[in-house]
Amino acid sequence: MNSRLAALANDRDTRRLESALGHEFSRRELLVQALTHRSAGELHNERLEFLGDSILNCAIAIRLFDRFGDQREGEMSRMRANLVRQEALHKIALALDLGTYLHLGEGEMKSGGFRRPSILADCVEAIFAAVFLDAGFDAACAVIGRQYDPVLAAIDTGAVLKDPKTALQEWLQARRRPLPRYELVEVRGEAHAQEFVVRCVVEKPALSRGGVGNSRRNAEQQAAKACLEELQGS
Repeated sequence: MNSRLAALANDRDTRRLESALGHEFSRRELLVQALTHRSAGELHNERLEFLGDSILNCAIAIRLFDRFGDQREGEMSRMRANLVRQEALHKIALALDLGTYLHLGEGEMKSGGFRRPSILADCVEAIFAAVFLDAGFDAACAVIGRQYDPVLAAIDTGAVLKDPKTALQEWLQARRRPLPRYELVEVRGEAHAQEFVVRCVVEKPALSRGGVGNSRRNAEQQAAKACLEELQGS
């Protein structure tokens, strides 16, 4: 591992974070890399994020398979999609207080990058990968379980879990109303950290709500969720 990361690892106190994760790193430089944003230099967490995304999906799939033996593949897929999306990861990051540990470049620090949901969510995935590289898949699953088991225990299996776009479409179809359309309003930010702004438009009743996400799909889901909540509350 690069000597710069090793030096940072010695300088940064991550013990409180390791306690919250339930894992003490033998190679603390891996955790430091997971906490390092691209803006801080070449040794950043993007590769770890890529690996962590797959590890998280597999670990959650195993837990859902073991816990919900009566659920079909489609239902478990929707559960997993809800559990691994940016919003869920952002909540985990806030609970871990990751913003206080992030290593950001000066520009990102000044612009509030330590509060940005996309950066925090990516960092969570990178941490899961760092645990995997430090101690293996079982250790990564244990850390993921510690963050997710309370959420899994609260899932109401009697409720059909659908992503917001599907749920909104079915709500409108059940009432024989036109399907919604999604309009891309804006793409902002640099190529490696873009945010998409999308508007969901419902014709009957006339309604439009916006959503923001790190991909167009995520932004559409957020906009659909806002519309559905408005329709169900009216």
